[in-house]
Amino acid sequence: MGNQMDRLSHLSYAEVPTVDPNGVDAEDGPRIGVSYIFSNDDDDLEDGCAVDGTEKEPNQEEKQYDPRDEVQCAVYNREECVYEKSAKCASLEVYSPENLLNKCKAGDLVEFVATGQYPHWAVYVGDFQVVHLHRAEVKNSFLTDASQGRRCRIVNDLYKFRAVGADVVVQNAMEQVGLKDRELSWRNSECFAAWCRFGKREFKMGGEIRIGKQPYRLKILMSDKQWHVLEFQSLEDVVMEKRRNDHLGRTAVLRELAAHFSSAEENRSKNQAE
Repeated sequence: MGNQMDRLSHLSYAEVPTVDPNGVDAEDGPRIGVSYIFSNDDDDLEDGCAVDGTEKEPNQEEKQYDPRDEVQCAVYNREECVYEKSAKCASLEVYSPENLLNKCKAGDLVEFVATGQYPHWAVYVGDFQVVHLHRAEVKNSFLTDASQGRRCRIVNDLYKFRAVGADVVVQNAMEQVGLKDRELSWRNSECFAAWCRFGKREFKMGGEIRIGKQPYRLKILMSDKQWHVLEFQSLEDVVMEKRRNDHLGRTAVLRELAAHFSSAEENRSKNQAE
């Protein structure tokens, strides 16, 4: 993974490869998700930039967090659920950084959230400090500084893997402090923090071979009983797509999916007419 290509542009679900080479999906079958194998870290949009990537005005007010715009989803590796974020998760409640400090224990995973930004993950290591991957460097910061004014929450239970001991989580994080650029093995802050807590190579760049059938499924909740499913060859790709959805927000993702379904239906009608 030494040489990096330019960021993959992934603007809408209409651009995601489909099962059918003609661009028409099967009626109920899952769709093949985009591969992010050459995509750069998405953390450059976590703070300091607007949604379109341009620099924010210095006096521009930070966007607030809207829980109604959370994208509810689940990730499966074959038949096993390995990640779930839904309204029933008590861990989705957010706090100010100052209030969260009263709840944190060493080894906890912390997520900083704001509407229109990628979520930022960190490992709480004690003494009011976190270790996090930020702008291509692993840093040791005070939690309040790392928050950049965003709301935050403890997210130990979103991933369903068995965690290593809290002391090992802290050790994993602290040993990486100072790594930067090509020394890094993680594509974003979430993969780094999750690797520290669960120790799974699947969170590292190139941790899985992308060949054969796609074993991972990302299920996006559209309504109470309707899900949209994308298939991926690696957990790393799922995380990148999931974070892209978090960045867009639920309203934009549903609008994107609706446009895709409408386009697919038009193509299907045209093919039947021919």
